[in-house]
Amino acid sequence: MAKRFLFLLRRGPYDGLWTKECLDMLLTAAAFDQQVTVLFSDDGVFQLMSGQRPRGAGQRPFATFLGALSFYDVDALFVEMESLQERGLKVEQLVLPVQLVARNDVAALLDEQDVLVSC
Repeated sequence: MAKRFLFLLRRGPYDGLWTKECLDMLLTAAAFDQQVTVLFSDDGVFQLMSGQRPRGAGQRPFATFLGALSFYDVDALFVEMESLQERGLKVEQLVLPVQLVARNDVAALLDEQDVLVSC
């Protein structure tokens, strides 16, 4: 029986290995037919920004890695509305279609899940 996983992505795209490791876990869960939901919050909203230009040699824009989500049927993508607003971002600047969720409604989204992974 499939579990409902929610991955809470709270770190920026180039904040060490955390973000890439979390994406690997997320894709692994999806590959094993688990129901995966992703919530971008805090600095995690920067992972979705289009036009990223990483500074490190050999680094690719993190948003290109997020393109793999559709291949794994991960389409339940949420963004905390206040996190976008606090960072001066708009939905139109994001590389993937997302659903906005108000900060007050995040707890209800979390309660619907069996497993929570915060990265």
